[in-house]
Amino acid sequence: MPDTTQTYQPAIPLQERLKPYAFSIALGVLAIFHAVGFWGLMFSGEPEKFQRLTPMNLLLTNFLLFSFHRRWNVAFILFAVAIMAAGFFAEVLGIHTGLLFGDYAYGESLGIKVLDVPLLIGLNWLMLVYTSGHLVNMVQLHWLAKAALAALLMVGLDFFLEPVAVAFDFWDWHGGHIPWSNYTGWLGLSFLFQLYFQKAPIYKHNRLAPYVYLVQAVFFISIWTLL
Repeated sequence: MPDTTQTYQPAIPLQERLKPYAFSIALGVLAIFHAVGFWGLMFSGEPEKFQRLTPMNLLLTNFLLFSFHRRWNVAFILFAVAIMAAGFFAEVLGIHTGLLFGDYAYGESLGIKVLDVPLLIGLNWLMLVYTSGHLVNMVQLHWLAKAALAALLMVGLDFFLEPVAVAFDFWDWHGGHIPWSNYTGWLGLSFLFQLYFQKAPIYKHNRLAPYVYLVQAVFFISIWTLL
């Protein structure tokens, strides 16, 4: 009689089957959400509806980004909390004193505020520090030069972000003029944060991080060109 016995092979969980495609899926979701946001803000005729989705977009972006981070050790958690807290309280100082950045106020598009600053701002600082830091780590430079270059990348993104932010009620500047103190303040604070990133004993090989920065840059530059 022929041997009809078969070797038992356990079913592979869906999570394991999708794992090889996780990066492509995450990048696709990231691109689609930003493309929909771009269309909604610029061409839907109802930009207010899409402005209200900004917090969800930011949370989704960070979820995808940090799902690719490895080694969630004490050093990384300390780094993340420190950057979020420092970024948030720098904004609180800026809002209430005019120091660091200039005289500005947040609108309603970024969600719940504490001390007149949206809670998500700290998370946004972390995302920008983390992604720009990863991007410059792709080139061979001294760590100090990397910190300076990453800070310049952050300021460069902010240059295009500022007019977009004003147009869609993220924040507004007194007198409607974006002062140079905003960019110098961003540069100084970003450089300090990047020094921390470069020297922190954290894992710095998140393959999605450079793409998050690039998608953000394409998104804001594209809107900026149409304003």
